[in-house]
Amino acid sequence: MNQLQQPVIIQMEARKLVGVHISHSLSNRKTKALWSTFMPKRNRIENRVDENLFSIQIYESGLDMIDFTAQTVFTTWGAVAVTDFVDVPQDMATIVLKEGLYAVFVHKGTTDTFHKTAQYIYEVWMPSSIYALDDRAHFEILGRNYLGPMNPDSEEEVWIPIKYK
Repeated sequence: MNQLQQPVIIQMEARKLVGVHISHSLSNRKTKALWSTFMPKRNRIENRVDENLFSIQIYESGLDMIDFTAQTVFTTWGAVAVTDFVDVPQDMATIVLKEGLYAVFVHKGTTDTFHKTAQYIYEVWMPSSIYALDDRAHFEILGRNYLGPMNPDSEEEVWIPIKYK
């Protein structure tokens, strides 16, 4: 990631999504199992908005970077955006991403290098910006430039919920 990258600031409307979720921590990651469960089922979801995949993280007490450790439990979703919640498959759940202000960054590289992007966002960009973290879902959009978790040319949008300080 270019350490000088500035995000695009977007006022997002609420979004409806359908998918699966799991609770885990960085020390007990279950992300691969989540996506292995979701990917074969995703085409059963009706009323999809597009082909983008959403990887959503929800921190029950908000994300506090000072207290966040490898043992902090959070919920991760694998989901797609939908126009409505009609005919949701029985083995899936619904979630609504709340409207609000987001800083959108682009991570280019493998999942193994994602920590560098996160470090830049939370340790460099955020402290020097006019924004603070807001207590809403964090998520990545895996769109047409997402080539897989181990492809160094893969790109994903990183959406960070923000508010004015």
